[in-house]
Amino acid sequence: MSGALLDKKIVIIGLGLIGGSVARGLAGKCREIVAVGRQEAMLRQALDDGSITSWTTDIAAACKNADLILVAVPSLTVEKTLVAIGHTDAVITDAASVKGEILRAAERVYGQVPPNFVPGHPIAGSEHSGYTASTPRLFNGKKVILTPLADSDASAVALVTALWESLGAEVLTMSVEHHDAVLAATSHLPHLLAFALVDTLSQQGESEEIFRYAAGGFRDFTRIASSDPQMWHDVFMTNGDATVTVLDEYIKDLHRLRKAIQARDSEELMSTFRRAKKSRDKFLEMLSGDTDPA
Repeated sequence: MSGALLDKKIVIIGLGLIGGSVARGLAGKCREIVAVGRQEAMLRQALDDGSITSWTTDIAAACKNADLILVAVPSLTVEKTLVAIGHTDAVITDAASVKGEILRAAERVYGQVPPNFVPGHPIAGSEHSGYTASTPRLFNGKKVILTPLADSDASAVALVTALWESLGAEVLTMSVEHHDAVLAATSHLPHLLAFALVDTLSQQGESEEIFRYAAGGFRDFTRIASSDPQMWHDVFMTNGDATVTVLDEYIKDLHRLRKAIQARDSEELMSTFRRAKKSRDKFLEMLSGDTDPA
């Protein structure tokens, strides 16, 4: 469906890992790619790389005569960005990992969610951030979730779908509420746990020794604690209720395991570990027949 983009002007607001990877992946697939950001050196680099055709720090100027606007900024910055975009006939989509708060932001700015606004979330990323970490293959084989509303314009949804499919992604749709609950469990909670574990150990008196002798399991489990703090701060500020719901369930299980360890309850521990291993192995089997390793 990449042909649907050939005559389009695409504006990317925020040229970090996600926005930069979209730009790199779209190069040569559309008429014009305009990047908007605050760091002029990074924008110049993207132009030199051939990822974009032009850049500016002025959101309103960039969006004139745009066909599609991708808002790829932290969740709490989306509302301010929509204000800067203003009312437009261009299709607007976003890449935030929460959707409920994004829709509420759109309602505050426009009075209601415009039919040409199609919320989206690419399930792709890295613990690295910024344009220098971007790659044109980031979305290849990955899933992108769209959460259109009942009155979303069908042609707008089709254009956003074409954008992600041109980057090699599989596009799925679900409700806003379901998205935020699922992502709280599968993405937000794991990041919270990784941040918390590293922070807990780093505050212990012998933290350097702990880190020096940490094995591969610690490295693998805590890899995502190197992710962008601002982005994850915004995620938990905007999807706190759904995250707390699944966090409370996890805390209950931790208390159960704590009790089992104290009581040397071999049966409870083995039952938990075997059940978890079975679930994890099933997950890996699903991935082996899928193209999404995230």
